[in-house]
Amino acid sequence: MKRYLLFLSFLFISCYSVERDCIPFHEGTFEFSQIINGKMTRSVFQRSAQFEIEVYEGVTDTASIRWVNDCECILTKLNPSSNQDKRPIQIKILSTKENSYTFEYSLVGDNANKQCGTIQKIK
Repeated sequence: MKRYLLFLSFLFISCYSVERDCIPFHEGTFEFSQIINGKMTRSVFQRSAQFEIEVYEGVTDTASIRWVNDCECILTKLNPSSNQDKRPIQIKILSTKENSYTFEYSLVGDNANKQCGTIQKIK
């Protein structure tokens, strides 16, 4: 009986797979919305093979982008304004849909403070 239950459990688990087609999100124009201090904020950024240019509250920021694999990248700001900004950000795409992806991010080496979000591809 235990073998039968184990087999059924394995069967159901193996049938569930999260879609992760990350290549379409390597380049394009994207939008990230989040709530900060009770206020909905919006960031728009363009991503090319080498750079990510973000506009947030009228301020433009540029970072280099290095893809570690199809679904993970490292962003490093080109003109950091503080020591905090000098630390690269690690991004991992967890799942994808047609025009969006769910991801987690943190400062490189700071796995205890991971945050999650969803990004929409607008172009």
